[in-house]
Amino acid sequence: MRLYMKYRLKEGPAQAAARAGFSAATGYRIDQDRRLPSQKKAPRARRRPDPLAAIFDTEIVPLLQSAPGIRPIAVLDEMLRRHPDLPGNVRRTLERRIRDWRALHGEEHDVMFRQVHEPGRLGLSDFTEMDSLGVTVAGVALDHRLYHFRLACSGFEHAHVILGGESYVALAEGLQNAIWALGGAPREHRSDSLSAAFRNLDADARKDLTTRYDALCAHYGMQPTRNNRGVAHENGSIESPHGHLKSAVRDALLLRGSRDFDNLGSYRCFIDEIVGRINARNGKRIELERALLQPLPVQRTCDYEETRVYVTTTCGFVLRKVFYTVPSRLIGHHLRVRLYDDRLELFLGGTALMTLQRGRAGPNGKHGHVINYRHVIHALRRKPMALLNLVYRDQIFPREAYRLTFDRLLEQLPQRQACRTMVELLSLAHEHNCEAQLAQALQQCLDDGQLPDLDALCSRFEAKRTNSMPEVNVQLAPLSDYEALLDDMATEVTA
Repeated sequence: MRLYMKYRLKEGPAQAAARAGFSAATGYRIDQDRRLPSQKKAPRARRRPDPLAAIFDTEIVPLLQSAPGIRPIAVLDEMLRRHPDLPGNVRRTLERRIRDWRALHGEEHDVMFRQVHEPGRLGLSDFTEMDSLGVTVAGVALDHRLYHFRLACSGFEHAHVILGGESYVALAEGLQNAIWALGGAPREHRSDSLSAAFRNLDADARKDLTTRYDALCAHYGMQPTRNNRGVAHENGSIESPHGHLKSAVRDALLLRGSRDFDNLGSYRCFIDEIVGRINARNGKRIELERALLQPLPVQRTCDYEETRVYVTTTCGFVLRKVFYTVPSRLIGHHLRVRLYDDRLELFLGGTALMTLQRGRAGPNGKHGHVINYRHVIHALRRKPMALLNLVYRDQIFPREAYRLTFDRLLEQLPQRQACRTMVELLSLAHEHNCEAQLAQALQQCLDDGQLPDLDALCSRFEAKRTNSMPEVNVQLAPLSDYEALLDDMATEVTA
C-alpha cells in the first residue's frame, strides 16, 4: 500500500496499482480511504470489568499524592486491607496504572547531564569497600578498602589497598602513588567530600584536614573540588568504574582458584596486575592525555600525620586506642611518630628508630595491641608470672603454636612452672633467632599430645647455631711485604 501511494503521487490509479502488484479495483478502493490497515482497526475494548474503577480515583490517587514515594506493592497491600473482596491478581494492573498516572501527574525526576571531558583537566578519587570479596592473608580475613583514582577523559586508573578507613593519610598516599605512576598531574582533582574522614571530627580538626588537603593539591598545581554531600552521581566518572573494578577483581579471584594470599604485598601486586590490564586497553588514549598533564614537582609532599608520644614504664605507648611496644631503653623518652595508613615510623629527635605495623582499635571501641615479644622478653625472664594475667597475653605470642602450647602447659602443669617454661621458650626463639623452626617443633609436640622438653629444645637449637657458624681462617701478610712496597715507592719518587 505504501508503494502504491508513492507511485500515486505522479501516476493514475491503474498504473500505480500495476506497479504495486495488485488490481486497479484495489487502487480505487484505497483512493477512497487512504488510512493504513493498522489505522482502520477498532481499538481493543476491555474484555472484563475494571477491578480498580471504583477505588483508583477516590482512594489510590489521593494516596499517591500524599506519599509520592510509596511503592505500588504497598498500595496494593493497603487496598487489600481496606477491600478484602478485591482480587489479589491485580498487582500488574495496579503497577501499570500507577506508572501511567505518575508519568502524567507525578513529580519531576532528577536529570543527568552528560559532560565533555577535556584531556588533562579532571582526575577523581574515591574509596570502595572490598570486604564482600572474602580476601584473606595467611588465613586471616583482610578488612580493607581500595583507594581508586581515575582520569575522566582517558580512563587511566590506579588502585591502592587501604587497611584503615577513609582518611587524609590514605587519600594523600594513594593520590601521590597514582600521580607519580601516571607521570603528571591533572589541573583539577575531585573527591567525594571525604565524608567518612570528616565524621566524628570537631570543627578545628575538620578545618585542619581541609587545610592539609588544599596544601596537597596546591603542591601539584591541582584545583581541589568536591561533589555535593550525598550526591554520588556527581562523581559518576569513578562511581561506575568502582563496580567494574570490583567485578574484575572477583573474576580474577575465581580464575586464581583461591582468595588467600601469603602476605599483603602479594595481594597488592595482584591488584596492580588487574589495574594494569585495564590501563593497557586504554593505552592509546592514556598516552594522548599524558602529554597534556602538568609536570610533577621535584619531590612528593608528606603523606602522613605526625604526632608525639611518651613511652611509659609498660615499655610502650598508646596511639589512637592501640598499644605499641618498643625496646625498653626508650622508656621515659618522647618519640616523634609518622602515622601512615599501614605503618608507623618512629623517630627520636631526628634519628630514625624503627617501623611498626599499624594496629586498629576493635569495632566496639576496644583497645588494640601491636606487640613484639622481643621488646619485653628480657623483663619477662625476671618476672615470668607476669605472663599469666598479662593484658596482651594472646598478642605476645608470635605464632599460633606458641599460644596453644601455653594453653597446654597451663592445663597440665602448675601456673608458675607453666609461665616459666613458656617464657624460656620465647627467650629461646629470640636469642637463637629460630622462631619459625621452634614453632614447628612445638606444633609437633601438640600433635603428639606431649609437653615440650625445654632442655632438649635448647640443646637442639643451640647445636644448630653452633654448626651454622663457619670457621674462617685468615692468612695475614708478613710486614716485610709492606716495607718492600714502601721502598719501591721511595725509589719512584727519587727517580
